[in-house]
Amino acid sequence: MKLHKMINLIRNENLKLSRRISTWLMFGVLILLVLAGALIIKANVTSASNKNWRSDLTKSNIYLEKQIKEGRFGQVDSMKREVEINNYRLAHNIPPINLNSLWGFVENLAGLISLIALFAIVMGGGMVANEFSSGTIKLLLIRPSKRWKILLSKYITVLSYILFMLVTLFAASFIIGGLFFSFNGATEPFIKNSGGVITQVNMIAHIASVYGYECVSLIMMVTLAFMISTVFRSSSLAIGIGVFLMFIGTILVRLLSQFDWSKYILFANTNLRQYTDGNPPVKGMTLSFSIIVLIAYFIIFTLISFVGFTKRDVAA
Repeated sequence: MKLHKMINLIRNENLKLSRRISTWLMFGVLILLVLAGALIIKANVTSASNKNWRSDLTKSNIYLEKQIKEGRFGQVDSMKREVEINNYRLAHNIPPINLNSLWGFVENLAGLISLIALFAIVMGGGMVANEFSSGTIKLLLIRPSKRWKILLSKYITVLSYILFMLVTLFAASFIIGGLFFSFNGATEPFIKNSGGVITQVNMIAHIASVYGYECVSLIMMVTLAFMISTVFRSSSLAIGIGVFLMFIGTILVRLLSQFDWSKYILFANTNLRQYTDGNPPVKGMTLSFSIIVLIAYFIIFTLISFVGFTKRDVAA
Protein backbone atom coordinates (compact mmCIF):
# COMPACT_ATOMS: atom_id res chain seq x y z
CA MET A 1 0.00 0.00 0.00
CA LYS A 2 2.82 2.41 0.86
CA LEU A 3 4.55 1.65 -2.44
CA HIS A 4 1.26 2.23 -4.25
CA LYS A 5 0.96 5.68 -2.67
CA MET A 6 4.51 6.56 -3.71
CA ILE A 7 3.81 5.42 -7.26
CA ASN A 8 0.70 7.62 -7.32
CA LEU A 9 2.71 10.60 -6.11
CA ILE A 10 5.31 10.05 -8.81
CA ARG A 11 2.57 9.62 -11.42
CA ASN A 12 0.98 12.91 -10.38
CA GLU A 13 4.32 14.72 -10.61
CA ASN A 14 4.94 13.28 -14.07
CA LEU A 15 1.46 14.38 -15.17
CA LYS A 16 2.22 17.93 -14.03
CA LEU A 17 5.52 17.80 -15.87
CA SER A 18 3.91 16.51 -19.07
CA ARG A 19 1.43 19.38 -19.12
CA ARG A 20 4.21 21.95 -19.39
CA ILE A 21 5.00 23.15 -22.90
CA SER A 22 8.64 23.65 -21.87
CA THR A 23 8.99 19.92 -21.18
CA TRP A 24 8.19 18.93 -24.76
CA LEU A 25 10.02 21.95 -26.14
CA MET A 26 13.23 20.66 -24.56
CA PHE A 27 12.77 17.26 -26.21
CA GLY A 28 12.11 18.96 -29.54
CA VAL A 29 15.25 21.09 -29.25
CA LEU A 30 17.32 18.00 -28.41
CA ILE A 31 16.12 16.06 -31.47
CA LEU A 32 16.57 19.09 -33.75
CA LEU A 33 20.16 19.50 -32.55
CA VAL A 34 20.89 15.84 -33.29
CA LEU A 35 19.48 16.31 -36.79
CA ALA A 36 21.45 19.54 -37.26
CA GLY A 37 24.63 17.76 -36.17
CA ALA A 38 24.08 15.04 -38.77
CA LEU A 39 23.50 17.61 -41.52
CA ILE A 40 26.64 19.56 -40.60
CA ILE A 41 28.84 16.46 -40.48
CA LYS A 42 27.37 15.15 -43.73
CA ALA A 43 28.12 18.45 -45.47
CA ASN A 44 31.64 18.98 -44.11
CA VAL A 45 33.24 15.58 -43.46
CA THR A 46 34.30 13.47 -46.44
CA SER A 47 34.58 9.70 -46.54
CA ALA A 48 38.07 9.81 -48.08
CA SER A 49 39.72 9.20 -44.72
CA ASN A 50 37.70 6.00 -44.30
CA LYS A 51 39.37 4.48 -47.36
CA ASN A 52 42.91 5.53 -46.43
CA TRP A 53 42.69 4.75 -42.74
CA ARG A 54 45.76 2.48 -42.67
CA SER A 55 48.06 5.15 -44.09
CA ASP A 56 46.46 7.78 -41.85
CA LEU A 57 47.11 5.68 -38.73
CA THR A 58 50.69 5.04 -39.81
CA LYS A 59 51.30 8.77 -40.27
CA SER A 60 49.62 9.46 -36.93
CA ASN A 61 51.90 6.97 -35.18
CA ILE A 62 55.01 8.57 -36.69
CA TYR A 63 53.89 11.98 -35.42
CA LEU A 64 52.92 10.68 -31.97
CA GLU A 65 56.18 8.78 -31.50
CA LYS A 66 58.08 11.95 -32.33
CA GLN A 67 56.10 13.86 -29.72
CA ILE A 68 56.68 11.10 -27.16
CA LYS A 69 60.47 11.27 -27.67
CA GLU A 70 60.40 15.06 -27.26
CA GLY A 71 58.08 14.76 -24.26
CA ARG A 72 55.80 17.55 -25.44
CA PHE A 73 52.41 18.62 -24.12
CA GLY A 74 52.74 16.56 -20.94
CA GLN A 75 50.48 13.85 -22.37
CA VAL A 76 53.08 11.15 -22.99
CA ASP A 77 51.03 8.35 -21.38
CA SER A 78 47.90 9.10 -23.38
CA MET A 79 49.92 9.34 -26.61
CA LYS A 80 51.55 5.97 -25.89
CA ARG A 81 48.10 4.43 -25.37
CA GLU A 82 46.95 5.89 -28.68
CA VAL A 83 49.96 4.46 -30.52
CA GLU A 84 49.30 1.01 -29.03
CA ILE A 85 45.66 1.18 -30.11
CA ASN A 86 46.63 2.27 -33.61
CA ASN A 87 49.08 -0.64 -33.90
CA TYR A 88 46.37 -3.04 -32.73
CA ARG A 89 43.97 -1.71 -35.38
CA LEU A 90 46.62 -2.10 -38.09
CA ALA A 91 47.48 -5.63 -36.97
CA HIS A 92 43.84 -6.78 -36.78
CA ASN A 93 42.54 -4.74 -39.72
CA ILE A 94 40.01 -2.82 -37.59
CA PRO A 95 39.38 0.71 -38.96
CA PRO A 96 39.06 3.60 -36.50
CA ILE A 97 35.69 5.07 -35.61
CA ASN A 98 35.19 8.17 -37.73
CA LEU A 99 32.90 11.10 -37.09
CA ASN A 100 30.86 10.30 -40.19
CA SER A 101 30.09 6.74 -39.09
CA LEU A 102 27.21 5.42 -37.01
CA TRP A 103 29.07 4.95 -33.72
CA GLY A 104 31.33 7.92 -34.28
CA PHE A 105 28.26 10.10 -34.61
CA VAL A 106 26.55 8.57 -31.57
CA GLU A 107 29.66 9.01 -29.41
CA ASN A 108 30.24 12.58 -30.58
CA LEU A 109 26.62 13.53 -29.88
CA ALA A 110 27.05 12.34 -26.28
CA GLY A 111 28.37 15.87 -25.77
CA LEU A 112 24.73 16.98 -25.81
CA ILE A 113 24.41 15.50 -22.33
CA SER A 114 25.69 18.90 -21.17
CA LEU A 115 22.56 20.38 -22.72
CA ILE A 116 20.44 17.77 -20.94
CA ALA A 117 22.17 18.84 -17.72
CA LEU A 118 21.11 22.43 -18.42
CA PHE A 119 17.52 21.35 -19.07
CA ALA A 120 17.54 19.17 -15.94
CA ILE A 121 18.83 22.05 -13.78
CA VAL A 122 15.97 24.21 -15.06
CA MET A 123 13.51 21.41 -14.31
CA GLY A 124 14.99 20.47 -10.93
CA GLY A 125 15.44 24.09 -9.88
CA GLY A 126 11.75 24.80 -10.39
CA MET A 127 10.33 21.50 -9.15
CA VAL A 128 9.73 22.68 -5.58
CA ALA A 129 10.09 26.45 -5.89
CA ASN A 130 7.29 26.68 -8.45
CA GLU A 131 4.90 25.10 -5.95
CA PHE A 132 5.54 28.01 -3.61
CA SER A 133 5.36 30.73 -6.25
CA SER A 134 2.04 29.39 -7.59
CA GLY A 135 0.62 28.70 -4.13
CA THR A 136 -0.10 25.04 -4.91
CA ILE A 137 2.19 23.87 -2.11
CA LYS A 138 -0.67 24.26 0.39
CA LEU A 139 -2.92 22.01 -1.66
CA LEU A 140 -0.10 19.51 -2.03
CA LEU A 141 0.49 19.27 1.71
CA ILE A 142 -3.20 18.69 2.45
CA ARG A 143 -2.68 15.14 1.21
CA PRO A 144 -2.15 12.44 3.86
CA SER A 145 1.30 11.60 2.47
CA LYS A 146 4.29 12.61 4.57
CA ARG A 147 6.36 15.56 3.42
CA TRP A 148 9.50 13.54 2.78
CA LYS A 149 7.53 11.25 0.48
CA ILE A 150 6.21 14.23 -1.47
CA LEU A 151 9.71 15.60 -1.87
CA LEU A 152 11.10 12.18 -2.79
CA SER A 153 8.45 11.79 -5.50
CA LYS A 154 9.54 15.12 -6.97
CA TYR A 155 13.20 14.12 -6.95
CA ILE A 156 12.44 10.75 -8.55
CA THR A 157 10.41 12.58 -11.21
CA VAL A 158 13.41 14.76 -12.02
CA LEU A 159 15.63 11.67 -12.31
CA SER A 160 13.08 9.93 -14.55
CA TYR A 161 13.00 13.05 -16.73
CA ILE A 162 16.80 12.86 -17.05
CA LEU A 163 16.62 9.15 -17.93
CA PHE A 164 13.97 9.80 -20.57
CA MET A 165 16.10 12.57 -22.09
CA LEU A 166 19.16 10.30 -22.20
CA VAL A 167 17.20 7.50 -23.88
CA THR A 168 15.84 10.03 -26.37
CA LEU A 169 19.34 11.31 -27.13
CA PHE A 170 20.71 7.82 -27.72
CA ALA A 171 17.74 6.69 -29.82
CA ALA A 172 17.75 9.86 -31.94
CA SER A 173 21.55 9.70 -32.41
CA PHE A 174 21.44 6.04 -33.40
CA ILE A 175 18.50 6.33 -35.81
CA ILE A 176 19.56 9.62 -37.42
CA GLY A 177 23.20 8.50 -37.52
CA GLY A 178 22.22 5.27 -39.22
CA LEU A 179 20.03 7.05 -41.76
CA PHE A 180 22.72 9.59 -42.64
CA PHE A 181 25.86 7.45 -42.39
CA SER A 182 24.48 3.90 -42.84
CA PHE A 183 24.02 1.16 -40.28
CA ASN A 184 27.05 -0.68 -41.68
CA GLY A 185 29.64 -1.11 -38.99
CA ALA A 186 27.06 -1.38 -36.22
CA THR A 187 28.84 -4.52 -35.02
CA GLU A 188 32.31 -2.91 -35.01
CA PRO A 189 34.01 -3.14 -31.58
CA PHE A 190 35.54 -0.38 -29.51
CA ILE A 191 39.27 -0.83 -28.89
CA LYS A 192 40.17 -0.25 -25.25
CA ASN A 193 43.65 0.14 -23.78
CA SER A 194 43.86 -0.56 -20.05
CA GLY A 195 47.41 -0.35 -18.79
CA GLY A 196 48.84 -1.62 -22.06
CA VAL A 197 46.31 -4.45 -22.35
CA ILE A 198 44.29 -4.07 -25.56
CA THR A 199 40.77 -5.48 -25.56
CA GLN A 200 37.72 -5.27 -27.81
CA VAL A 201 34.59 -3.90 -26.14
CA ASN A 202 31.04 -3.95 -27.45
CA MET A 203 30.20 -0.47 -28.75
CA ILE A 204 26.92 -0.24 -26.87
CA ALA A 205 28.79 -1.00 -23.65
CA HIS A 206 31.33 1.69 -24.52
CA ILE A 207 28.63 4.27 -25.29
CA ALA A 208 26.92 3.34 -22.01
CA SER A 209 30.18 4.05 -20.17
CA VAL A 210 30.51 7.41 -21.98
CA TYR A 211 26.96 8.32 -20.92
CA GLY A 212 27.69 7.09 -17.41
CA TYR A 213 30.74 9.33 -17.01
CA GLU A 214 28.76 12.34 -18.26
CA CYS A 215 25.85 11.56 -15.93
CA VAL A 216 27.97 11.90 -12.78
CA SER A 217 28.22 15.67 -13.17
CA LEU A 218 24.64 15.85 -14.42
CA ILE A 219 23.13 14.17 -11.35
CA MET A 220 25.27 16.15 -8.90
CA MET A 221 24.31 19.49 -10.49
CA VAL A 222 20.62 18.59 -10.59
CA THR A 223 20.72 17.50 -6.95
CA LEU A 224 22.40 20.80 -6.04
CA ALA A 225 19.76 22.82 -7.94
CA PHE A 226 17.00 20.75 -6.33
CA MET A 227 18.45 21.47 -2.88
CA ILE A 228 18.62 25.24 -3.51
CA SER A 229 15.08 25.21 -4.86
CA THR A 230 13.85 23.40 -1.76
CA VAL A 231 15.69 25.52 0.81
CA PHE A 232 15.34 28.99 -0.72
CA ARG A 233 12.05 28.43 -2.57
CA SER A 234 13.39 30.35 -5.56
CA SER A 235 13.59 28.73 -8.98
CA SER A 236 15.57 31.63 -10.45
CA LEU A 237 18.18 31.36 -7.68
CA ALA A 238 18.43 27.57 -8.05
CA ILE A 239 18.68 27.72 -11.84
CA GLY A 240 21.09 30.67 -11.81
CA ILE A 241 23.51 29.11 -9.33
CA GLY A 242 23.23 25.69 -10.96
CA VAL A 243 23.98 26.97 -14.46
CA PHE A 244 26.75 29.28 -13.24
CA LEU A 245 28.54 26.50 -11.36
CA MET A 246 28.11 24.08 -14.25
CA PHE A 247 30.08 26.40 -16.54
CA ILE A 248 32.55 27.85 -14.03
CA GLY A 249 33.24 24.75 -11.91
CA THR A 250 35.99 23.24 -14.06
CA ILE A 251 37.69 26.60 -14.53
CA LEU A 252 37.59 27.20 -10.78
CA VAL A 253 39.29 23.87 -10.10
CA ARG A 254 42.06 24.64 -12.60
CA LEU A 255 42.73 27.98 -10.94
CA LEU A 256 42.89 26.42 -7.47
CA SER A 257 44.60 23.14 -8.39
CA GLN A 258 47.87 24.37 -6.89
CA PHE A 259 46.30 24.04 -3.43
CA ASP A 260 45.98 20.55 -1.99
CA TRP A 261 42.60 21.32 -0.40
CA SER A 262 41.08 21.96 -3.85
CA LYS A 263 40.73 18.19 -4.31
CA TYR A 264 37.74 18.37 -1.95
CA ILE A 265 35.88 20.74 -4.29
CA LEU A 266 32.92 18.99 -5.93
CA PHE A 267 33.97 19.85 -9.48
CA ALA A 268 37.44 18.37 -9.03
CA ASN A 269 35.78 14.96 -8.67
CA THR A 270 32.85 14.91 -11.11
CA ASN A 271 34.96 13.91 -14.12
CA LEU A 272 35.75 10.30 -13.29
CA ARG A 273 37.09 9.78 -16.81
CA GLN A 274 40.19 11.69 -15.76
CA TYR A 275 41.47 8.51 -14.12
CA THR A 276 41.50 6.60 -17.41
CA ASP A 277 41.92 9.22 -20.14
CA GLY A 278 43.92 11.91 -18.41
CA ASN A 279 45.39 13.18 -15.18
CA PRO A 280 43.50 14.32 -12.06
CA PRO A 281 43.74 18.07 -11.35
CA VAL A 282 45.40 17.57 -7.95
CA LYS A 283 48.29 15.19 -7.34
CA GLY A 284 47.38 12.21 -5.17
CA MET A 285 43.71 12.02 -6.16
CA THR A 286 42.38 8.52 -6.88
CA LEU A 287 39.17 7.08 -8.27
CA SER A 288 38.06 5.78 -4.87
CA PHE A 289 38.76 9.19 -3.31
CA SER A 290 36.57 10.96 -5.89
CA ILE A 291 33.74 8.45 -5.42
CA ILE A 292 33.81 8.99 -1.63
CA VAL A 293 33.78 12.78 -2.09
CA LEU A 294 30.86 12.56 -4.52
CA ILE A 295 28.87 10.34 -2.16
CA ALA A 296 29.54 12.78 0.68
CA TYR A 297 28.31 15.75 -1.37
CA PHE A 298 25.25 13.80 -2.52
CA ILE A 299 24.32 12.90 1.06
CA ILE A 300 24.80 16.50 2.20
CA PHE A 301 22.66 17.90 -0.63
CA THR A 302 19.84 15.41 -0.07
CA LEU A 303 19.89 15.77 3.72
CA ILE A 304 19.65 19.56 3.50
CA SER A 305 16.79 19.22 1.00
CA PHE A 306 14.74 16.76 3.05
CA VAL A 307 15.42 18.31 6.46
CA GLY A 308 14.66 21.78 5.11
CA PHE A 309 11.41 20.66 3.48
CA THR A 310 10.11 18.59 6.39
CA LYS A 311 11.10 20.84 9.31
CA ARG A 312 10.34 24.33 7.99
CA ASP A 313 6.89 25.87 7.81
CA VAL A 314 6.65 25.28 4.06
CA ALA A 315 2.95 26.11 3.93
CA ALA A 316 3.48 29.64 5.13
